[in-house]
Amino acid sequence: MKTAIVTGAAGNLGKAVVRKFLAEGFSVCGTGLLPAAWTGYEGNQVDLSDETASGDWVSSVIKKQGTVETAILTVGGFAMGDIEGTGTKDIADQIRLNLETAYNVARPLFLQMLKQGRGTIFFIGSQAGLDEKKSKGVVAYGLAKSLLFRLAGLINEEAAGREVRAFVLVPFIIDTPQNRASMPGADFSTWQTPAFLAETIFSYAMAPGGKEPVIVI
Repeated sequence: MKTAIVTGAAGNLGKAVVRKFLAEGFSVCGTGLLPAAWTGYEGNQVDLSDETASGDWVSSVIKKQGTVETAILTVGGFAMGDIEGTGTKDIADQIRLNLETAYNVARPLFLQMLKQGRGTIFFIGSQAGLDEKKSKGVVAYGLAKSLLFRLAGLINEEAAGREVRAFVLVPFIIDTPQNRASMPGADFSTWQTPAFLAETIFSYAMAPGGKEPVIVI
C-alpha cells in the first residue's frame, strides 16, 4: 500500500487531503488527530517546530511503512503588518510557522525519497509569497512564504535526473468557514474548496513528471 504524509491533517485543507488519499487507497500518516472512523489514517501530535521531534516522527513512519510516496505539508500561520509595524521577531515567528515546520519534515523525507528513487513533496504557498505586491500589509507572512518557493527549487535542483519532485500550491483564497466569517462580503464563488485543492494535489502526485513546480490555482 502506498503511503502519504499530511501535516496539519486536522485543518480544513488537511482533512480534505487525507480524505482524498484514503479514498484512493493510500495509508495516511499525519500530524493532528482525526476520528477513529477514518480508517487508514494514523495521527500523531508532533511539534513541527522541533527539528528532532519532527525527524523522529518521520523516521517512525518510514520504519513502519517502508516507503513514503508523497507528503503534503499544510501547517502554517498568518500575520498582518506593514514594514513599519513588522520587526525581526515578527519575521522570525512567521518563518518558524511557515518554513521551519515544513523544512523539518521535508528534509528527512527528501533524503528518504532519494534513497527509494521516487516521491513528491507539496508545500502550501500563497499569493503574498509569490508576488511582493500581494505582500503589502503582510510583510512577515509574505517573506516567510516566499522561502517555500526557494526551498522547492533547491529540492528540485538536488534531485535533478531522479523521480523526486517538490511543488508549491498557490491557492487564491481557500473556501473555509473561517475565511467566510472574516470576509462576509466577498464573492465566495471565486474561492477554491479544500476538496478541489486536494484533487489537484492528488493529480500532481500521481503524475509529477514534466509539470511546473509552482501550481497557481
